[in-house]
Amino acid sequence: MISTIWTEKYRPQKFSDIKGQKEIVKRVSAFVKEGNMPHLLFAGPAGTGKTSLAMVTAKEMFKDTWQNNFLELNASDERGIDVVRTKVKNFARTKAIGDVPFKIIYLDESDALTREAQQALRRTMENYTRTCRFIMACNYSSKILEPIQSRCAIFRFRPLEPEAMKELLEKIVVAEGLKVAEEVKTALVEIANGDCRRLENVLQSCVALSKEVTLDLVHSIASIAKPKELKVALEMAAAGEFVRARDSLLKIMLNYGLSGLDIIRQIQKEVWNLQIDNNKKLRLVEACGEIEFRLVEGSDEFIQLEALLSIFATK
Repeated sequence: MISTIWTEKYRPQKFSDIKGQKEIVKRVSAFVKEGNMPHLLFAGPAGTGKTSLAMVTAKEMFKDTWQNNFLELNASDERGIDVVRTKVKNFARTKAIGDVPFKIIYLDESDALTREAQQALRRTMENYTRTCRFIMACNYSSKILEPIQSRCAIFRFRPLEPEAMKELLEKIVVAEGLKVAEEVKTALVEIANGDCRRLENVLQSCVALSKEVTLDLVHSIASIAKPKELKVALEMAAAGEFVRARDSLLKIMLNYGLSGLDIIRQIQKEVWNLQIDNNKKLRLVEACGEIEFRLVEGSDEFIQLEALLSIFATK
């Protein structure tokens, strides 16, 4: 049994450990070498290295004193104006400890900050630039006020490429002494979809249940249907075998515990693997979008999925 959470155990300790964001790492490391940097805004999907890069920046900048000069706050938990006026302001206004030019405050999920808190943060960033720099991480930069964005150097993170994900996966497999088949590795990378945190969590959950990591176990833990099973159900519908396709899809949903939205997203991907006319594929993708909208609006899952299968059978 693994004694620590892998997302912490394998967190990068230096710039060269960070995967998939070469250009961003290059520019941030250049700031560190100069011993100075502006306020930074990291924007992008979850699990792409925003927090890891912020912590590595602090470690490389401050060395042994990094814990005394680095404050990490999760803005989704502490998102009100009082936090900015007290905790953030008090840390920012005091001089850094040791022979370092400034402190760093890292605000994770900063797009969850209220508008009032962002207005207060804007003034704090202005007033205490000499003693403190801010690194803000968010999923959606559009939710950050323009005056704050204009004070920051903005870096946009992308989902990790499959090669970078496989490199990280190989590192974990070797370090933990695991035996994972190539097809399982490929499935893990596809399921993670560029999110290294999801990759590590799914793999660790699998290992906690069984030392032998199989495709069945991976799909079960990730709550994702096997693409082959889903493709067979769609092929039945496309061939006009509506009842068999409906029963097969229902069985897949029950076996893997999938919601209607989960299954729609997978169906949309599998449409492109069907051996049908390309124009028909486009119409079916459009149908998936329509059914997904109905499900979001609260329509009955099974009725809507039956409607989608009927479109597959008649298009």
